[in-house]
Amino acid sequence: MKAAITHSVAMHASVLAAHDAIIDARSPSEYAEDHLPGAISLPVLEDEERARVGTLYKQVSPFAARKLGAALVARNIARHLEGALADRPKGWRPLVYCWRGGKRSGAFVHVLREVGWDAHALEGGYKAYRRFVVDELTRLPGEFSFRVVHGATGSGKSRLLRALAQAGAQVLDLEDLAAHRGSVLGDLPDRPQPSQKAFETRLLAQLGALERARPVYVEGESRKIGQLQVPAALIERMRASDCLLLEASTATRVALLMDEYRHFFADPAALCAQLDCLVPLHGRATIEEWKALASGAAWEALVARLLEEHYDPAYRRSAQHNFSMLGQARVLRVQGPDAPAFDGLALELTADHAEAVAA
Repeated sequence: MKAAITHSVAMHASVLAAHDAIIDARSPSEYAEDHLPGAISLPVLEDEERARVGTLYKQVSPFAARKLGAALVARNIARHLEGALADRPKGWRPLVYCWRGGKRSGAFVHVLREVGWDAHALEGGYKAYRRFVVDELTRLPGEFSFRVVHGATGSGKSRLLRALAQAGAQVLDLEDLAAHRGSVLGDLPDRPQPSQKAFETRLLAQLGALERARPVYVEGESRKIGQLQVPAALIERMRASDCLLLEASTATRVALLMDEYRHFFADPAALCAQLDCLVPLHGRATIEEWKALASGAAWEALVARLLEEHYDPAYRRSAQHNFSMLGQARVLRVQGPDAPAFDGLALELTADHAEAVAA
C-alpha cells in the first residue's frame, strides 16, 4: 500500500521541505500548465500514452486500458530509475503526486518503496493542492499591509519596485509574476505569460514568503494583467490600501518607455499589429498616423502621442474608478529616468518606514 500524506498537512512548507524531492508524475502538458513549486517532471504516462489509454478505456474496455496502462507505466518508471533517479542515495525521501493522488502516483510510490526509498504520495494530488492555492489566495491578502504605487504609464512604477527590493523593502511585483507590463504593448519578447494556475502558484509562493509585520510595496493594477486575472481578494485589499503617486515629466516618461519598448523598435511590424488592437478605441485614421510614425522610426514622437492620446486618458479613468484612496496618496516626484532617481526614492521610503518603526 502506498504511503500518503494528507493534503491538509502536506501543503505546509515544513512538510514539503521534509522531503528531498517533489515528483510530478502527471503528463508533461499537465506539468507545463502548473505544478507544485520545485517539483520535477517524471511522468509515468506521456501525453500521447495517456490519450491512448483513455481511448482504449472508452472504445474497448477498462480491462484492456488497465493492461496497456500498466505496461506503459512500468516502462516509464524503469526509464526514470535508470535515468533521473539513478544516483539517488539510500536515504532519499521523495514526495510524489499526480492529478488526484490515485493510480499514477500510487504506482510510482510503490516501486520507489520497493527499491527501499521512503517515498510518500500526496493524498488528493495536484487537485488538492490547487484547492489550497485558491483558498489561500482568498485568505492571505488580508494579512498584509500594502503600499500601492500609482502613476501614469511611463512614470517608473516597476523601476521603483526594483529599487525598493534592492533597498531591502518587501515587494510584490505582479507584472513580473505575470510576465506582462499590463498594457496593450505589455508583452515581453522573451517571456510568454504563464497559465492562470501557474500565475496563482507563483503569487502564493511570493506572498507566503513575505513577513506580515512589514509593509509590502505593489503596483496598482487592474483586475487583468495581459490575459491573467489578479485574484479578487488581493485586488480588493490593494484598493483599500495606502497609496503612493509617482509624478514625472513627459520627457522622463518618454525616455523610460523608449527603454521598455526597445524590442518593438527592432520589429515595427509587430508593433503595428499591436496598435491595430486599438482601432475600436481610437479609430482607423489615428492608428494609421501612429503606424506611420513607427514605420518612419519616429519613436519619441510615437511614444509621446501614445501617452497623451491613449495611456493617460485610460489611466485617469481606471485610477479614479478603482482606487478611492488615491486622493490621499503621498506624491513622489521622479527627477529623471536614470537609476539614481529611483534609488533615492527607495531610500527615502525605507528610511521613513524605519523611523516610524523606531518611534
